Amino acid sequence: MNESDQIISGSGTTLGNAPAVKVTCAIIERHGKVLAAQRSELMNMPLKWEFPGGKLENGEDPAACLVREIREELGVDVQILHALAPVLHDYETWTIELLPFVCEITGGTITLHEHKDITWKSPHDLLGLDWPAADIPVICEYLEYLDQSGGNR
Repeated sequence: MNESDQIISGSGTTLGNAPAVKVTCAIIERHGKVLAAQRSELMNMPLKWEFPGGKLENGEDPAACLVREIREELGVDVQILHALAPVLHDYETWTIELLPFVCEITGGTITLHEHKDITWKSPHDLLGLDWPAADIPVICEYLEYLDQSGGNR
């Protein structure tokens, strides 16, 4: 079974005309840097870097999902500052819809519950990490958002 099949079987969707798997992701800013989390060896797409987040539960609001997932994965509370446009990406056997939010930590201390590592990078250094393909357009949109806001983040 390849990594895409593992993702499909874990999401409860089927191949073919299945709807996209909706996943929130947090672009967490702190002191001009952005948090990237490295997937563990046991996760799908092992050791790739990602913005933390997770799958929407049935009927769940995306913002509430993001807050819940960050609390579960990193042990911190976040405040959403801005929603970026969703990104659809077709992998070989499934489709993901990433729902990115720019956030800041409002409480707690980061504790890794699922990821192998984290790093704080300058926004323009993010593309130097090894990301899943679906995350690349999110990074590019985030960089455009920073340019449009005059870098006042």
